[in-house]
Amino acid sequence: MANLLEAILTRGAKSPAHAQFLRKQRIQDILVRLAQIALLIVLLAFWELGARYNLIDPLLFSQPSKICDTFTKMLLAGELHQHIMVTVVETIVGFLLGTVFGTVIAIIIWWSPFLSRVLDPYLVVLNGMPKVALGPTFIVAFGGGYGGIIAMAIAISIIITTIVVYTSFREVDKNLIKLARTFGANKRQIFGKIVLPASFPTIVTTLKVNVGLAWVGVIVGEFLVSKSGLGYLIIYGFQVFNLTLVFVSLFIIAICATVMYQAVAALESRILKKRE
Repeated sequence: MANLLEAILTRGAKSPAHAQFLRKQRIQDILVRLAQIALLIVLLAFWELGARYNLIDPLLFSQPSKICDTFTKMLLAGELHQHIMVTVVETIVGFLLGTVFGTVIAIIIWWSPFLSRVLDPYLVVLNGMPKVALGPTFIVAFGGGYGGIIAMAIAISIIITTIVVYTSFREVDKNLIKLARTFGANKRQIFGKIVLPASFPTIVTTLKVNVGLAWVGVIVGEFLVSKSGLGYLIIYGFQVFNLTLVFVSLFIIAICATVMYQAVAALESRILKKRE
């Protein structure tokens, strides 16, 4: 029976209909990518023309050609490398620590139902609290260097990670857990063999959410205290009313955040493919 099913699936995978379906999917993917590029070009063209013909204020919104020129000059002069490196390192550290700590806390809460009931209202309150408002507290507690900025990134991502991962643990099929207990499995075995594997896709997906949260935390921290980094360049640009510098910094942040997100998405795809 298994051999027959495998033969049917193999034949279906090599059939003309399946090949045509895959070809249509590839064509659709290409069309989507071309549409995305075309939309970006149109938006940039409207922005450029609007600034040149004073349809929008070029002093406030700058223009793509000026942003590109400023970016190229600063890059060639070596004025951006340190700022980019500082922010990227802070973001990666905050991202990893926030994800790890949040997952560990979720495991501890799942392990102890009593602790879960005790901490549940506090998690709700902490999730609703604007972490940005606690920025000055983190700066005072952890210092005005990298420590305070990384703590800010961790604070923004750790609660979301804890809640999402813990919720995933709780939503694992209870019938599987009952069956494992029937066969004499202890709590450690249930977690390692059932709960964690079933929640693994959620944990990996949480990484993608934490990419954006880590960037927010780091940039806010740099707003408050840093003397280097992309957040510092944004604040400095506002102070000297050089909004082109602000847009250059935002442009770099967008690129770096996209690269990080795509890296996490590729990792997710690879891990889930191995699990299949």
